[in-house]
Amino acid sequence: MEVKDTERLYFHLKEVLGSNRRFENAAQGVSRMILEKGVEKIARAGRTTYDFPFFRQGKRHTIGWFEEISDFINFVKDAAEGGSSKEMAFVLIGEPGNGKTFFVEYVCSQYRQFLTQPLNRKYTFEFVSLEGLGKYGNIRVAQSQTFEDPMILAMNLFESGDKSREHLIQLGFSESSLETIYRNFRPLGACTEYIWNDIRTYCDGDPEKMLAFVRIVPVPIAESLGTVTGKYSARDKITASATDLLGEEEIARTLNLEDTTNPYKYDVRIGALARVAGGGIHFSDELFRNKKDLVQIYLQVIQNRNIELKGYKWPIDTLVIGTSNNDVYNQFTADKEEAPIKDRCRICYVSHNTDYKLQRHLASYAIGSEKKMSVTGDVLHEDPNLNYALSVAVTLTRLIRHDKLTPVEMMKLEAGEIAGEKSVKTLAEIKESANTSQDVTKRWGQRGIGHRGLGRIVQIILAMPETHEGKCLFARDCFKAAEREILDYVSEAVDREKFMGDLKEARKLYRKEIKTSIFNAYRDDPQAIRKDVLAYINMIIGVGSDQLGPDKMWKYFDPQTGELKSIKIDERFIESVETRLGLTTAERKESFRNSMRKIHGQKISTDPNYDFMDNEALVKAVTDVRLESDVAGAGSLVGALANQTNEENLRVRNRMIDTMLGKLGYCKTCAQKTIEYFCEKEDES
Repeated sequence: MEVKDTERLYFHLKEVLGSNRRFENAAQGVSRMILEKGVEKIARAGRTTYDFPFFRQGKRHTIGWFEEISDFINFVKDAAEGGSSKEMAFVLIGEPGNGKTFFVEYVCSQYRQFLTQPLNRKYTFEFVSLEGLGKYGNIRVAQSQTFEDPMILAMNLFESGDKSREHLIQLGFSESSLETIYRNFRPLGACTEYIWNDIRTYCDGDPEKMLAFVRIVPVPIAESLGTVTGKYSARDKITASATDLLGEEEIARTLNLEDTTNPYKYDVRIGALARVAGGGIHFSDELFRNKKDLVQIYLQVIQNRNIELKGYKWPIDTLVIGTSNNDVYNQFTADKEEAPIKDRCRICYVSHNTDYKLQRHLASYAIGSEKKMSVTGDVLHEDPNLNYALSVAVTLTRLIRHDKLTPVEMMKLEAGEIAGEKSVKTLAEIKESANTSQDVTKRWGQRGIGHRGLGRIVQIILAMPETHEGKCLFARDCFKAAEREILDYVSEAVDREKFMGDLKEARKLYRKEIKTSIFNAYRDDPQAIRKDVLAYINMIIGVGSDQLGPDKMWKYFDPQTGELKSIKIDERFIESVETRLGLTTAERKESFRNSMRKIHGQKISTDPNYDFMDNEALVKAVTDVRLESDVAGAGSLVGALANQTNEENLRVRNRMIDTMLGKLGYCKTCAQKTIEYFCEKEDES
């Protein structure tokens, strides 16, 4: 078989020498792929951490996972630099539905795309014209079964390793470059070594003649074939066997081979490991659910990086990533005999997402980007409060109970919001204390409704007759659906009771959100409450200024636009808001103002869009004051909306519905239901 010049080993070596092709191991490739996208220093829940844009690209990307991603990157980086991680596997352990599998599949998907770039493409070699040797029957081409890099062949070109190194120097490689290359040295696999020796004998050791039997080809990147990135899911004891990982003897090959001891008779590519052995990623889903003999195989693969079959060895270059549920891992570690495999794993405990703002992105994934249709073929509208209601409902179930902070305070501090006078340091102490528990399930974020549970909640809403009748996914229905999810899927009574209590808190938060929408609708302005809250903040900043004139006009720069704006300080409004907040003395009022000024100075410098809307007490006070000045309080508005016999009341209601439809994203169904809910006394704080 004719080998083209561009397919010859020497051409490949020149490309590597000219930096047009790369020779690096799996960990080096994955590390470079991630770090090339950069690193960002951010603050999360009172702690400085690093974020990696690599994980935030694409429509469906990893949400949150700040600590877990940092652990993964440091593990891969250590392995790339020859640290102890190169002889270990990285295993993600946590509750079902918290994104473990999604994370690994995301990395694998991005790695495949990364390797399609010409500079990053992987190459391997195959032996051609084997019929000329007279010992291989009808076998004419034999590709390296473990996708060995051509540089591995170059380092094993001669029987003497020193001679191979000298040959590479003659080809133009420097001592320093070879020092780097030889860090990834490994012997040839059993079958390639055997065939190469046959070729060496046939050619009397002449490298030129020997290399005429070698062709360099790119490694196929195919998810469906399991090459470069492959997944092995644990099976039951009857169907699972070592063949799934290692391969087995192939009769057709054996019949063609003159020498039955030729290891090429074993088809190791039948196994999942060989297909990712050339710088790939092996994903072992539910690693610890495998039966003992497969776990033992993983032990020697992780530690020695070899495929061992009937005494033959195939050295491999693979990054091993595994996942496991908490319960399975706990059962596994209870068996002391299996301790060695645990010692060969870098365990990373994965919690559920506990930031309700980030959860809104995950809720969007669960709801889906496609338009939902009713059973009658009509498009289903999505209540603008649906995402918020879902997010706070599931997030609260994931937070632990503690005397120092209420669940809502924890939720707000975790999302970087203000929780009254409570400090984020208190939250950090609670998390640190929880994470010292020997029982992993009692650590921060380890219990709660996961992403699959969230998906089922959305499915339950979609199955409700009222959803199809009203042609709308009404936000309030998510609480009824969440109760169904808890009753059907949460087996422990203690967890069920806690989750039901968390739903009550979520309902209260939803009602507060509804109040804001209703008041904005009444004011015919989607930003009415927000503007009033910011007006109060700007007034208390300007009220003590020396630059304030007798006309009480205060000029300030809008941090969002950078424009100079003016506001008239209304001391009656300030006093009314502070009275609503329960600030009865001058000292308490001034203390509160100073705290708001301090927050303004800290937040605006880093987030010009910060609007104090996370300060529930302040929002409620401002809302009540503005509402009272218009319709003599919330009670009067409820009365006006509930009593439709009065022509003026009906006009107010219709105007508000028009605003909700035209400016706030409601449809007729959810607008009417939201107003009805507002008029009820349920879920009041």
